[in-house]
Amino acid sequence: MNHSQSLPEPAKDALAHSEKLIARIREEIAANDGAITFRRYMEMALYEPALGYYVAGTHKIGAQGDFVTAPEISPLFSQCIAQQCQDVIQTLQQDNETNACILELGAGSGKMAADILLTLEKQNALPAHYYILDLSPDLKQRQKETLENKAPHLIQLVTWLTQLPEKFEGVIIGNEVLDAMPVDVFTFLKDKVFEHHVIWHDNKLIEQLQPASDALTANVKALNIPLEATPYTSEINPNLNGWFKALANCLDKGVILLADYGYPQKEYYLAERNKGTLICHYQHLVNEAPLLYSGLQDITANVDFTSVAEAADSVGFDVSGFTSQASFLSNSGLEKYFMQTLDLTPDDQYKLAQQVRTLSLPSEMGERFKFIALTKDYKKLLLGFKENDQRYRL
Repeated sequence: MNHSQSLPEPAKDALAHSEKLIARIREEIAANDGAITFRRYMEMALYEPALGYYVAGTHKIGAQGDFVTAPEISPLFSQCIAQQCQDVIQTLQQDNETNACILELGAGSGKMAADILLTLEKQNALPAHYYILDLSPDLKQRQKETLENKAPHLIQLVTWLTQLPEKFEGVIIGNEVLDAMPVDVFTFLKDKVFEHHVIWHDNKLIEQLQPASDALTANVKALNIPLEATPYTSEINPNLNGWFKALANCLDKGVILLADYGYPQKEYYLAERNKGTLICHYQHLVNEAPLLYSGLQDITANVDFTSVAEAADSVGFDVSGFTSQASFLSNSGLEKYFMQTLDLTPDDQYKLAQQVRTLSLPSEMGERFKFIALTKDYKKLLLGFKENDQRYRL
């Protein structure tokens, strides 16, 4: 991935789309005394109906999009997740004599869903249903096309949802879901906390610092940021508690498996990380200009996995595993699936080896990406965390 502040100019129709969203953001700013929080801006830039990045009709994922996710890099990633799903589903079915299901949150292009279903079919371990919760009409259509192309005989198992089911048993999967949640951006300066807002000034959107609320101030000061690191800019995700409460109300029994890039809290707020982790992706270029091309580029922040664990714990989940992507994949059969695929397509040895390197090397995705498992009324040791469980780092 290339870091860049000089981005290619979008096509005219894309710029027109962005202008529509900016007009809507300006209305929001005007209705809120001339300023909105950065979190509200990020929410609108990503999720404003028909206009936000994730819900408008453009391809975001893959070689033709703005970024590539692990399921796009190699089916080996999804096969390892399928191995963990199989273990959980079979355990739940033995214990409850009920048909456990899989629910994928934000299924991207649909490749992970297709590869998981095909893997479970080979192992005679298909779930009763495979649910996909995705708010993007464009991605929903792309997911259907992917499944029809890769696993047409299994598409009858797939149901698309627009909200969480009232009651669910099985495995809930979220790959790169947490990093797309809108965040509060703060700057800590001389023992005072300022919150980043967005205003319209000089015919453009700009950021403005305003004194933070008492709640945000207390949350920032609880992070114990070294005073010598100030001014210190970073992010906090205040949506975690509500999100996990909704998941706790939905999941009756089973496992939530989340994969994303980020750090435990002690590493997230290191003194040297004093400019925060917020980044944008546009046509495979990384930049730090979230107010540029609103609605046309992805905006993400790294995940504070300690806050994830605390929020999940507060609503009754057990934190049952935390490890690097490399360790999770190794524990879940990466070598086995690599050899199986190599036996079928020996000419692809170099390509497969490159995929494994990208997924598991520390210099690639292996250490930057983490897996965290949350359980409810499920006691069996999770396969993906049997070695190198790092919950002590949380």
